Amino acid sequence: MLLGHVPGVQMSLEFLPRPGDCLWTPADWAWAGGLLNILLPGLYFGVPVVARKFERFDPDAALDLMQRTGVRNAFIPPTALRMLRAAAPKDSPKDLRRRVNLRSMLSGGEALGAVTLAWGREALGISINEIYGQSECNLVIASCNAIGVSKPGAIGRAVPGHRTAIIAPDGSLCAPGEPGQIAIARPDPVMFLGYWNKPEATAAKFTGDWMTTGDTGFADADGYFHFTGRDDD
Repeated sequence: MLLGHVPGVQMSLEFLPRPGDCLWTPADWAWAGGLLNILLPGLYFGVPVVARKFERFDPDAALDLMQRTGVRNAFIPPTALRMLRAAAPKDSPKDLRRRVNLRSMLSGGEALGAVTLAWGREALGISINEIYGQSECNLVIASCNAIGVSKPGAIGRAVPGHRTAIIAPDGSLCAPGEPGQIAIARPDPVMFLGYWNKPEATAAKFTGDWMTTGDTGFADADGYFHFTGRDDD
């Protein structure tokens, strides 16, 4: 699974590894995001990974940590980024960039939003690359500003090696702009094998060879995916 996951990490962290790279995330390593987006790729590539346990996310402590340890690449979920944005007005964009010298950042777990994307470019000097996936099949859609794969309001395009689509309830493909459910085709190198001792739940996760996500959205004519919500609670 890790080898299948690496292309998405490299895409969203803008071609990790590069000299001087140093990884950090406030996400728990017990979560697929923290484990597969930062820790294991860092170990695989021999890139330093900064560890710091937060009982709850503290934006000032996070900025200090990135400054002290020289973090260059980060995975920070949108809620934490919004907290950073709210805590950072005392720093001008120039001052904030002196505090943190980031080269690349990915964000996922929920929609990033155009406002936070614009703040990242102005205040941090980087384009935050949005990613999408689930624990059952993580990081299959991504942005990469370094190669021009980025669109405000979109979560990105399919990562090479993965076949993603918007499907109707019967499993047929939706036309560009038509709403439906985000799905990933099997076989896929990062897809789960099944829920432990729950064959019925595993079967219910699929419509034909499409693994359904429960997330609704649409794909535009350029192949960018847009998240609109959940189809359950």
